[in-house]
Amino acid sequence: METERAGEAPGVACPGCGGVEVRTVEQARGGKGAMREDLFGRLAPGPDKGGDGCLHFAEGIVLTGLGVALAYTGVQQDKPLYTVGGAALALICLLGTFVVVRGDGREKAAAEAGAARANQLWQPAHYCYGCTSVFCPGGTPWQGVLTPEAFKKLVWTEADYADQLLPGDKAKDAKLPSGVLRELP
Repeated sequence: METERAGEAPGVACPGCGGVEVRTVEQARGGKGAMREDLFGRLAPGPDKGGDGCLHFAEGIVLTGLGVALAYTGVQQDKPLYTVGGAALALICLLGTFVVVRGDGREKAAAEAGAARANQLWQPAHYCYGCTSVFCPGGTPWQGVLTPEAFKKLVWTEADYADQLLPGDKAKDAKLPSGVLRELP
């Protein structure tokens, strides 16, 4: 009789290697130690977009204030270069702040809009510690064995936020086998 380890998915075997040390991706992401750190980002269901806009707005206003202070110093000391330079710096920082905050809002809206679709692919997925692969038992809603990077690319692409994969993220360059995805309800 096979004993069930704590946290393992009972009765689920990896189709890639046949291993039974399998957990849901949610459990694998929540593991302990170095393995958790490695898997946390590689199995992410979506971009973490929480409150970036407020911080970027505050940073932009501080930088704009520095430009205003420089312009004020130029007026007080009768230095036209400081006045013009400070005013230009303030204007550039203010416009840049609005562009960055608007981009943050769009990314956050895209993440929220795609969360339900990402969850449909992410929730049923399982991770095999033996061959470090991700799969769905029964092949639904997607079939095959994927690397964590290919899995992340699949989830993020189907949820319409693959454009938020950062440069250098291995998932951005991961190859998806053809016919992996079945139609979602």
